[in-house]
Amino acid sequence: MAELTPLLLVGGGKMGLALLQGWLARGVAPEGVFVVEPNGAAKVFSLPGVTAVTHADALPPLKPAVVVLAVKPQAMDAALPAYARFVDPATVFVSIAAGKTIAGLSHGLGGPGALVRAMPNTPAAVGRGITVLCANAGVSPVQREVCGQLLSAVGEIAWIDDEAQMDAVTAVSGSGPAYVFLLVEALAEAGQAAGLPEGLARRLARATVAGSGALLDEAREDAAELRKNVTSPGGTTAAALDVLMSEDGMGRLMRRAVAAAAARSRALAN
Repeated sequence: MAELTPLLLVGGGKMGLALLQGWLARGVAPEGVFVVEPNGAAKVFSLPGVTAVTHADALPPLKPAVVVLAVKPQAMDAALPAYARFVDPATVFVSIAAGKTIAGLSHGLGGPGALVRAMPNTPAAVGRGITVLCANAGVSPVQREVCGQLLSAVGEIAWIDDEAQMDAVTAVSGSGPAYVFLLVEALAEAGQAAGLPEGLARRLARATVAGSGALLDEAREDAAELRKNVTSPGGTTAAALDVLMSEDGMGRLMRRAVAAAAARSRALAN
């Protein structure tokens, strides 16, 4: 993966670290990786061979092939000017900040360049994420391939051509892990309400959701078919699904939740 370096990562928090560890595991030479992380206590500073600094001015002279912007959306506008000097057709910028548009990134960097907007999710920390990417016209086919390699190091990838879809992507897969974790919490609380001890209810909920996800990943059937396989007519699961699939049940609630997240993603662009 030598064609990926020099590689500059801006932001060494949880997602930045997950990406970096994925790249190193895939064979990216640590000597070709540079990280800017204001928090000097971050784990990236202990990775052998990787050059980590606390601010952009401390970087050695370099012409990165890729600049990955892994800072929080609210910090992005302030961070971008320090990297305007790297804007060049030979350098592709990849942003993973929710809600930050390609046009906004271009403005913050002071001019047009090769820009990719990406939306990963937190299962990237265990190599099971999914990232959706969208490139502007300045991104070459080779740079597109490079960006795909970088993000596939932490899970699946998908490309879209219409950037407007990124708000819905953010609402479904970007925020989606939180919905699943909330399901575990709610299922455990319901188990306690039904008479289970707290510890057992939590264990059952966690193992059930984790195991069901693993089954879904391995199965050839889609989620609807797997649901039907668990549901006997007139049985206990059917009784529960009558509630969850009612007019005001989970489907409607999830549509409202995703719409709210997508609206917030659009608002972040402003």
